[in-house]
Amino acid sequence: MANISVRKIDDELITRLRMRATQHGVSMEEEVRQLIKQAVSDSDRIGDMAVLYFGEQYGDELELPPHLPHEPLDLSS
Repeated sequence: MANISVRKIDDELITRLRMRATQHGVSMEEEVRQLIKQAVSDSDRIGDMAVLYFGEQYGDELELPPHLPHEPLDLSS
């Protein structure tokens, strides 16, 4: 695996990064790896997200009421 060095990072940013890593229970180095991975990974497709959050195990079977056909609007005037 490759290594990377990043110079000139603000002290405030380092502090916030350290706090974030502590909240996630990982080292600061691991937190940075996860952030970089998130930033460059492919985003989920909306269909995949819909299945993930609204798949069969989460939903109910819905029955739509029958609808009668309607007359088209008269737009000639």
